Order: sequence, then structure tokens, then C-alpha cells
Amino acid sequence: MSELPISDVLSKAYEDYSDAIFRFCYVRLGNREHALDFTQETFIKTWEYLRGGKEVEKIRPFLYRVATNIIIDHSRKKKESSLDHLMNQGFDIPTGDAGKLHDALDVKYLIRIVSTMDEKYREAILLRYVDDLSIQEIATIVGESENVVSVRIHRGIQQVKTEYKKKNG
Repeated sequence: MSELPISDVLSKAYEDYSDAIFRFCYVRLGNREHALDFTQETFIKTWEYLRGGKEVEKIRPFLYRVATNIIIDHSRKKKESSLDHLMNQGFDIPTGDAGKLHDALDVKYLIRIVSTMDEKYREAILLRYVDDLSIQEIATIVGESENVVSVRIHRGIQQVKTEYKKKNG
């Protein structure tokens, strides 16, 4: 990773990626307090990993992988979260004027489509288009090849297009 002390590496990583990790957790959990806790836990686990003398080549995908594992562990304990749940908890798309209302409704509809997708497609779509991660970073996070990730994103987009066309003719 680098020759900086672990505390400096983690401090910089926190400064650069804590908001993105929080957003990643919040979109998946729909609960602000859990997202804050999981963000903190992500950095604590990363700290422990680094303090244990282990190396991390690329910190950003590593943080997402840690956060993903924490979320998976949580979901195994408590089956709860979905994008519909997120919307029911008050996550709303801002609508400034009447002209934007139609666009906001389309975005909500797209969120509903994505929420019904198979997890592997949903995760790839969210990591790519919500979290703005590269295919390589997503591959590292999900533990698959870049080709598999690209195919999942492509198939996920095809599913979204098909469902959206059904609604809009």
C-alpha cells in the first residue's frame, strides 16, 4: 500500500471514502443509524486488519469489501432491507418543481425495478451507478472477474430497460 504509518493511511482513507461508504451502507440498509454504525465498523475492521500486519493493495475496494461483509453478516442475522423499505423509511428523491416531478417518479420506478432484481445484478448496478465504482473495483468487492461483473451490469441494464418499456410503452 504505502510507507505511511497505518494511522495516516486510515485517516486519509476515512477522509476520502467515509461518505461513500456511508452512502453504500445507507442505500443497502435504509437505516441511517445502522449505516453510521456500519461505516464506523468498516474502518475499525480495516484498522484491525492493518494493525495485524496484513497488506492492502488498494484501499477503496478493500473498504467496500469490508462494508459488504458487514452488511451480509447483518442480513444473515436479520432479514430486513430492500429499496422499497428504504423508500418507506423516508428516503425520497427531491422534487423541486412540477416539471421535475415526472422525472422523480421515473427514478422511483427505476429504483423499484432494481429492487426486484436478483441480488447479483442489483449489487453490480448499485455499485456501478450509485457508488460510481469501476468494473475492476466492483470485481474486487464481489470476488468475481471483471468479465463476470461486466456481464452482470449489462444484463441488469437490459432487465431495467425491458421493465421500463413495459410501463412506458
